Amino acid sequence: MLDHPILSQRYFFPHPGRPSRGAWEVTTDDGHCLVCFREVHPANHFTVVYYHGNGETVADHLPSPAHQWLALGVNLVIVSYRGYGDSGGTPQLARMLSDVQPVFASLATPASRLVVFGRSLGSLYATEFVHRYPQVAGLILESGIADPLERVLLRALPDELGGTAPELRAHVDQHLNQQRKLAGYPGPILVMHALGDSLVDASHAQRNHDWSTGEKRLVLFDRGDHNTILAANQQRYFQEVADFLQRCRKPDCEE
Repeated sequence: MLDHPILSQRYFFPHPGRPSRGAWEVTTDDGHCLVCFREVHPANHFTVVYYHGNGETVADHLPSPAHQWLALGVNLVIVSYRGYGDSGGTPQLARMLSDVQPVFASLATPASRLVVFGRSLGSLYATEFVHRYPQVAGLILESGIADPLERVLLRALPDELGGTAPELRAHVDQHLNQQRKLAGYPGPILVMHALGDSLVDASHAQRNHDWSTGEKRLVLFDRGDHNTILAANQQRYFQEVADFLQRCRKPDCEE
């Protein structure tokens, strides 16, 4: 039900655009090419694996905010979704969870040297990443989703997806149970959200924070909304990220 064409058409907002530099291709297990971005400096210990939001592409993050992340002294990978930017395939909410594995394999980097970031829609795939690879050094959720069923029901009714409400709830619980995935990740987590977010309200951030079991920090910004959280809080936003990365560099977060 989560991969029904009606939901894919209504839920996702892809648009074309190839990265201006650093294009990095990952092939999914069913043969689609994801055109991502990658920049690596051998001296940098950590790689940030960045899952962007809906209605965004990898190209939208170049040159900024990519250069701001790189300025923190990390390697950077920005992951594309099926059908977004110059990537092949069609976006599908559950099917794209499996794309975490080829991305990780293509990185050829130990999980303990990865910090995974998920913004909005990307929080679902970032959480799936640490669920599959719990040795990841850190997780950052920005404007993240705690209740995927709520988001699905904003776009389609269960009968439109070929099932009943209990069946849809069961599908979401099987594939997108954020509470279970976060509770199973032992690493540190930073949760950031704008109090003025009217698309995904700040209660999602509180739940994501509460469900996490490792070292955790919740940051709620007074300024900005879902799409302006970075622009409205740029200095503090990246200070919080820099502090989090420093905490991840503690010996117990490294190999």
